[in-house]
Amino acid sequence: MNHHTIPIGRIMGIPIGLDYSWFLIFVLLTWSFAVNYYPAEFHDWAAPTYWLTGAATAILLFVSVLIHELGHSVIALRYKIPIRNITLFLFGGVAQMAAEPTSASAEFWISIAGPATSFGLAALFYLFTGFVGAVPPLLGLVKYLAYMNFSLVVFNLLPGFPLDGGRVFRAIVWGLSHNFQKATRIAAGAGRFVAFLFIVLGVWQVFAGNIGNGLWIAFIGWFLDSAASSQVQQQRVQSLLAGHKVSSAMNRRFIEIPANVSVQQLVDKHILTSGGRAFVVKRKNKVAGLLTLHRVREVPRAQWSATRVDQVMIPEAHMKRTRPDAELWECFSAMNRDGVNQLPVMTHGEISGMLTREDIITYIHSLENITA
Repeated sequence: MNHHTIPIGRIMGIPIGLDYSWFLIFVLLTWSFAVNYYPAEFHDWAAPTYWLTGAATAILLFVSVLIHELGHSVIALRYKIPIRNITLFLFGGVAQMAAEPTSASAEFWISIAGPATSFGLAALFYLFTGFVGAVPPLLGLVKYLAYMNFSLVVFNLLPGFPLDGGRVFRAIVWGLSHNFQKATRIAAGAGRFVAFLFIVLGVWQVFAGNIGNGLWIAFIGWFLDSAASSQVQQQRVQSLLAGHKVSSAMNRRFIEIPANVSVQQLVDKHILTSGGRAFVVKRKNKVAGLLTLHRVREVPRAQWSATRVDQVMIPEAHMKRTRPDAELWECFSAMNRDGVNQLPVMTHGEISGMLTREDIITYIHSLENITA
């Protein structure tokens, strides 16, 4: 989980979290249900009933999204692909797989599992309508959830990457062409076309006077276009870094400082003069920890002289690190996922270099120049 996510538990060992944007959409959905949807459908409820039913609908809608993502996750786990986490956010939810599927068939079944799960939920909620007709709030709740889960199926099966339908489309192209990169480019192109249609439809709705829905549809189109473009860029970088090791990109020049140095001495001698951003802290010639510029900024300036670097460093036991023979792409992905700007490169407890985002980006530019 990143620092923008609130962990809420685990299911099947998979961490579940709420992105901060979830709270915004929860409030907006609850308000929309309580003020617009339910009063238009049911005219004689008390005001608290509208709000309670609206909140329950918003919560169960996201529970449905969570179950949809668990559908993907169950099949991914059957194909031995770990799931790092499931996050619920503004646009629904996403299951973060630790690796891409290794075959077109795995991609197909993992992708189709989510819509199939949502279709099952839609059918289940529809069946419930026959049992709760005497309780209007429950009837309204299950009718809406049946409708929304079916809508989720239809929307996700659009052949626009990175929607589930786009991934199914990629799996089919992958299976026919036996070329994952080519399949990704074609599916992403289809995804950008679908996104363009959403943007055009949204703009048309705005000019037709339906400003709220129009802006929302256009915003979804923009999001899909950004996601498709990002996937193409990620695939390009992954292709460039494939087969390359950390040792190829790491910087073998790094700054070591004694554990008893004060933060003030560090700032005066290294940060202000050399612009260093990460420092290896050593005690008795052994790595004791890592001190980053972010950690230095957390110390009040008035306490710099009285604070030793080993008091604010990341202890060696808690340091994220990598090895010289680690795959560079996997390391880069982990740094992006964990929000880490630099990693010590270590072998048998000894540090041999430092790997930063800048090092990797410079190496990518070098590879691009070679292959251009």
